[in-house]
Amino acid sequence: MHAALAIASLIAVFPVFWVVVVSFKPDSKAVEATPTLFNESSVDNYVDVLSGTKGAFLSWFGNSVLIAALTTVLGVLLAATAAYAASRFRFPGRHWLLLSFLVVQMFPFAVLIVPLYNILLTLGLQGSVLGLVLVYCSTAIPFCTYMLKGYFDSIPAEIDEAGRVDGLSPFGVFWRLVLPLARPGLAVTAFYSFIVAWGEVAFASALLSADDRSKTLAVGLQVFVQQNRTEWGHLAAASVLVAVPAVIVFYLVQRFLVSGLSAGSVKG
Repeated sequence: MHAALAIASLIAVFPVFWVVVVSFKPDSKAVEATPTLFNESSVDNYVDVLSGTKGAFLSWFGNSVLIAALTTVLGVLLAATAAYAASRFRFPGRHWLLLSFLVVQMFPFAVLIVPLYNILLTLGLQGSVLGLVLVYCSTAIPFCTYMLKGYFDSIPAEIDEAGRVDGLSPFGVFWRLVLPLARPGLAVTAFYSFIVAWGEVAFASALLSADDRSKTLAVGLQVFVQQNRTEWGHLAAASVLVAVPAVIVFYLVQRFLVSGLSAGSVKG
């Protein structure tokens, strides 16, 4: 069993390792017939990417951070309030609301590009950061709501009753008592919302302005894939830099992920 796990781990890790190796090689040496690990390695690719010689990387990075942060905060806030209402209150249409969250997840996101584009165009938000954030929230909130609803179900309702006895309003109970207990679930949904916005390409390509400095990181990487050739070294270096924030976010929330996923999946 350990040998099988070791082999599976090597298979999973090797592509990432090789991208890191290629990121230190010149474009002409990145796809050699006989690849080598360290010959002609340098940090020139990283210098070119970060200095703006190859694309407006820092502008793309700022756009991605802004969009991902807004999506995470807005998505988790809306999903948490909706999930708490679905968990604690009984109202007409509650069952169909939860069912709709599951149905929405069945549609490929690609088929939503045209209708979402028309909606944003009507609202005057096409090509704006806010419009893209709302689109990402519309894709992240259904899953996050269903996940958090299961997590709130695992928190005893007696806590809510005790808070009301102490004079807290329904929102006060939610904000001061329930949310602190739901940190693992919030961490899972925050991580999911961040990943949805950080690495997405299709919506960002179709809905953002065509200006080079308005692109996100995932869209900006296409600069390194030209019609006649691909700058593999620079593309690999940019890919490594794109992955770093996601790794940092995962490290910050990883201790909550297992408990959050398991608690949100056993009750609903």
